[in-house]
Amino acid sequence: MFWKIVGGLLLAWVAFMVIGSIVGFLVKAVFWIAVIGGAVFLGTAAYGAIKGGNKTKQIRP
Repeated sequence: MFWKIVGGLLLAWVAFMVIGSIVGFLVKAVFWIAVIGGAVFLGTAAYGAIKGGNKTKQIRP
């Protein structure tokens, strides 16, 4: 009975370690994807602001 409890605890510990490493990797990956996406967005906005010049757009009826 003792070895079943120890084996169950060991199995639960290994499962938590594997799940924790996968979740940690996914959090890091999503963070870097967000950083790259933000940099691309800011670059595109800056390019549009510089390239756009003084053109005023007006809606005509």
